[in-house]
Amino acid sequence: MIVGDIMTTDLVCIKEHDVMTYARKLLRDNHLHSLPVLDDKGRVVGMLDDQDVLRLHSNKSEVTVSGYAREFPLITPDMEVRDAVKALIGAQQHRAPVMKSSTDKTLVGILSDTNLLRHVRLTKLPPKTVGEIMNTKVKTAYPDDSIAKIWGNMLEWDYTGIPVVSHDDEVMGIITRSDIIKVGFSRVVTRSGDFHDSGSGKTPKVEKLMSTPLYSINSDTTISKAIESIIQYDVGRICVTDNKKLIGIVDRFSLLKECLAAPGFE
Repeated sequence: MIVGDIMTTDLVCIKEHDVMTYARKLLRDNHLHSLPVLDDKGRVVGMLDDQDVLRLHSNKSEVTVSGYAREFPLITPDMEVRDAVKALIGAQQHRAPVMKSSTDKTLVGILSDTNLLRHVRLTKLPPKTVGEIMNTKVKTAYPDDSIAKIWGNMLEWDYTGIPVVSHDDEVMGIITRSDIIKVGFSRVVTRSGDFHDSGSGKTPKVEKLMSTPLYSINSDTTISKAIESIIQYDVGRICVTDNKKLIGIVDRFSLLKECLAAPGFE
């Protein structure tokens, strides 16, 4: 299987001289987490992700995209999918541009972790459970935390989503970068204190923006079933719970790594 067989060709891009506020609008309107950045000749010069957009402090900023474009892995249509997975994971990017060739950086497609998981041969995966691979050191938020506080932690920890738990530690929902961007609360004051401090900013509370219901699985769920759930619910991560208590989390990257260890892409 090669990248050209599974890449997305319905492309939403931005030019390096466009302003960041326009980039924010494109991300919000198209429900995307990142955008390829092109020069005037349609060549890829970088990737812009929603973390960069969250750093904006004004709705009238004239800052251009060029200063925020990130490096990207070299992925071409004729590359083997397994090699592309390694490149994506190595770059810690959820989406990457697919260029015409190693010498021609004309954009021809987008490869995402979602594309990849949709094409995993689930029957080839071992009967391993999520309990064996889940991250158990999960940072959480309370529903009465301010968005300012959570926004600051997302930037500091480079998180795309944070589970929300009650003060009795029962899991309630999740707050993501997309939740913040899509409702326009991208101008929030700097938070202070430790993670669960509500912060001093007069911004909305997490409970107003968080996504519900929370999709969850138990620790005995197989990796293949976890992949099916992430695809079905179209989420970047899924919580692992036991009697409504959060015990871990698995995301697309951790699942892709397991697919690389097995013949999931062959």
